[in-house]
Amino acid sequence: MMYRILFSLTIICAFTAPVQAQNRGDEDTATSTKAVRESRNYTYEANKDLVENDFVNAEGNYRKAISKNKENSSAPYNLGRAYYNRESYAEAFSRFKEAGEQTSEKPTKHKSYHNMGNVFMNNKEYDKAVEAYKEALRNNPKDEETRYNLALAKEMLKKQQNDQNNDQNQDDKKNDQDKDNKEKNQDQNQQGDQNKDQEGDQKDNQNKDQGNEGDKGDEKPEENKKGDGDEKQEQKKQPNQGEEPEKQQRPRPNQLSKQQIQNLLEAMQNEEKKVQEKIDAKRVKGKKIKNEKDW
Repeated sequence: MMYRILFSLTIICAFTAPVQAQNRGDEDTATSTKAVRESRNYTYEANKDLVENDFVNAEGNYRKAISKNKENSSAPYNLGRAYYNRESYAEAFSRFKEAGEQTSEKPTKHKSYHNMGNVFMNNKEYDKAVEAYKEALRNNPKDEETRYNLALAKEMLKKQQNDQNNDQNQDDKKNDQDKDNKEKNQDQNQQGDQNKDQEGDQKDNQNKDQGNEGDKGDEKPEENKKGDGDEKQEQKKQPNQGEEPEKQQRPRPNQLSKQQIQNLLEAMQNEEKKVQEKIDAKRVKGKKIKNEKDW
């Protein structure tokens, strides 16, 4: 949505021609009267230059007018207007402020603070713009342009504060997330260190166990610690390993006992008897039998 700022940048032309010094009573001296007259004349010339778009000469004449008479509020106000049109807002603000503070005339004070508010609006300093527009309305409560700009400044200030609160909330949320992530990473790093320590302890224990097993290998069992003489005696008492006891008690293969020879003879006789019986059985089966018929 586009917002419109109403400006009040009318040139204060209090003088349309060079003026002659006037008597202001016994308090005015000839010197002060001359300074006032010269200040007004420089203001007149500067206004002409500004209308002709001759900013350089206009700026110079306004400065001369201000130096001649500090009470000439028209010169700083018009110079501020010239700066504002050239978007030199810092210089414009200082001249508007100068004019508003040094004048006692409400119309000039109103316009000065109104334009100070415009500068604040351009700089997005909405809180200061609100105060400047309020001061302008105090000097001219009927000015609708100033009233509109005041309402706009309040609306923009509210929006700015809401945006700032949202940004702050997002920053706080981001900071909380960063803090949580940092703590999480720290916990993970600590867990990783603990795991590394546990792995290192396990490796140390394994190495220690292996070392102990190596030491045990170097040690001789108690059975092996027996003397050589004891081993020889045990070898004499015990049969050779891997040999069956029965085999050790058997006679040699070429030597048969009497009982074995007797058993072999009986077995041979039995075999011969079985063979003879088979032969006899075949002979009996081979004989023809006559068939007797009944006549």
